[in-house]
Amino acid sequence: MMTRLDQEQREREILSPYACLSADSRGRERPEEECLVRTCFQRDVDRIVHSKSFRRLMHKTQVFLRPEGDHYRTRMTHTLEVARIARTIACGLNLNEPLTEAIALGHDLGHTPFGHAGERLLSSLMPDGFRHYEQSLRIVDVLEKDGEGLNLTYEVRNGILCHTRGEQAVTLEGRIVRLADRIAYINHDIDDALRAGILTDEDLPKDAAAVLGTRYSARINTLICDIIEHSADDICQGEEVKAAMDRMHAFLFQSVYTNPVAKGEEVKAQALLKRLFEYYVEHTGELPDEFQKIAAREGEKRAVCDYIAGMTDKFSMDLYEALFIPLRWAQK
Repeated sequence: MMTRLDQEQREREILSPYACLSADSRGRERPEEECLVRTCFQRDVDRIVHSKSFRRLMHKTQVFLRPEGDHYRTRMTHTLEVARIARTIACGLNLNEPLTEAIALGHDLGHTPFGHAGERLLSSLMPDGFRHYEQSLRIVDVLEKDGEGLNLTYEVRNGILCHTRGEQAVTLEGRIVRLADRIAYINHDIDDALRAGILTDEDLPKDAAAVLGTRYSARINTLICDIIEHSADDICQGEEVKAAMDRMHAFLFQSVYTNPVAKGEEVKAQALLKRLFEYYVEHTGELPDEFQKIAAREGEKRAVCDYIAGMTDKFSMDLYEALFIPLRWAQK
């Protein structure tokens, strides 16, 4: 039997001196009895995967709003791709893979329905704005398990909060996720745009493709291997590969993220969410009980924001229809 203590000892023996060891975690806000078998970071992976917020990612937009095809990415598949890329980098650098995976799996829990369009809308309605990475931390700290939160380790919480912008994560594992997130969405958004007919292979910037590769798998392999090659006591990219990735990212913003074909419905999605927000601010008593408690404690807008941010695309549309669209007369 391989116990938690055995695994912690093995980490001391085989992981890089730059790795975050499970036994050295700063721990949880609420102390708990340790698991016999799992390390603290393995336990965090399980808590995130079994959470309701994680399951809802399956029905949240990545780039294309409610796509009809079976093979377009959702927020769930994006998260899984980030986790696999991040673990591969962590493995190549001999860092803590379960910690890396936990951060990756939790990094987008706070995303709204309808992707970044929903995020922008909520940010415009909240006095202090809305940022999905802060909402992800709020979910694992406050909202999950009927207000108890998941009580994750400090290192996982820090990695979730720092995965997008602002200060760097305190662990190299968290810094891996920040780059893995970018690698994943740049490449799978190209893949989805090609599938949608918005782009062709010939549209991709040739200078960037010459460095990264012309195929999806080749680009990901180039980016992963480059990070492993250039990282030691920090997570770094080579100058040439980083410049090529930045070039591809800029191309996507110009050709996909602001493309009227891909984004033409976002105005409708934002109008829908705004109407729901305004309705529930005026009718807080109709919120589910857990959000009424938040309203009493932190104010109506905070509670409504939490409620709407947690919705899936379909749930928000069904709710809008139930509240604002007249039912058809059905003769008995």
